[in-house]
Amino acid sequence: MTRYGMVIDVTKCNGCYNCFITCKDEHCEIDHKPYAVGQPLTGQTWMKVIEKERGRYPKVKVDYIAIPCMQCEEPACAVADPKAVTKRKDGIVIIDPGKAVGNKDVVTHCPYRAVYWNEEKQVGQKCTFCAHLLDKGWKEPRCVEACPTGALIFGDLDDPNSEVATLVASGKTEAFGPYGLEEKVRYIGLPKEFVAGAVVFGDKDECAKGVTVTLVGSDDAVVTTVTDGFGDFEFEGLPANTAYTVKIAAAGYAPKEIPVKTSRSVYLGDIIL
Repeated sequence: MTRYGMVIDVTKCNGCYNCFITCKDEHCEIDHKPYAVGQPLTGQTWMKVIEKERGRYPKVKVDYIAIPCMQCEEPACAVADPKAVTKRKDGIVIIDPGKAVGNKDVVTHCPYRAVYWNEEKQVGQKCTFCAHLLDKGWKEPRCVEACPTGALIFGDLDDPNSEVATLVASGKTEAFGPYGLEEKVRYIGLPKEFVAGAVVFGDKDECAKGVTVTLVGSDDAVVTTVTDGFGDFEFEGLPANTAYTVKIAAAGYAPKEIPVKTSRSVYLGDIIL
C-alpha cells in the first residue's frame, strides 16, 4: 500500500516562493470536493515559506523553510473532530469540508498552525498533498512539480526504492517540531546555530591563515577547524542554548579562549592575536 510522504531539503531552497504561488493557483477559490473547498484569496498559506535569519553583520545567513501540513500519522486535528478529519490509507489527512462545518477546534489543535479557518465557509482547511490530483494519476503535488531546485521530494515512504524513503531511512531527516506525531513531512538541513569569527595577526595587521581553532563543549566534546585565507572560521549546526569555549592557537602567539553561548548564532568579529 502506498504511503505518501515528503522530504524538504532546506539547503536547496532559494526562497523563490514557487511552491506557495502554485498552491494558490491550484486551490484559491477552486473547490475540490470532497477533498476541500476553495481557499480564500488571503489569510491562508497551505504551503507557507518562512525566512530564518542567523548571525549579525557581516556574517549573516538566511534560510527559507517551506511548511505544509505535516500529514501526521497521529494527527492532532483528528482529535478535535474524528468524524470530519480522517487519515486515508495512503496516509494523507483530509478535513471533510461538509462534516467539519462550524468546528474551529480543528484549527487550534494543530501544533504547527497548518490548519486555517475559512470564515466564509465556516470550515477548517489545510494542505491535502493535492490528493485530488494524485487520485487522478499524478505522481506528485503541484508544489513539488513547480520547485525549480528539487528542494521538495515526494513519494512513497513504503517503497524502499523511492528517493523519499531512502532519505528517511538514511537518518538525515528530522521533524520540524518536537511533537512526536510521526510526521510524514521531514526536513534536511533545518538551520541550527553557528559560531564564527575572523582571526588577525596583530603585529602584521594581516589575515591569520591556517590558524587552529577549537570549539570545546561543556561536555568536553571537541571540534577543530583551521582558518581560511581570510582568517575566517566557522562552526555550523550547533544546538541552541549551549555553552562553548572557542580556543585559538598559533605558533609564536599567545593563545586565546573565548566563552560563547548559542542563545543565538554568534559572530565574534575580528580576534586579534
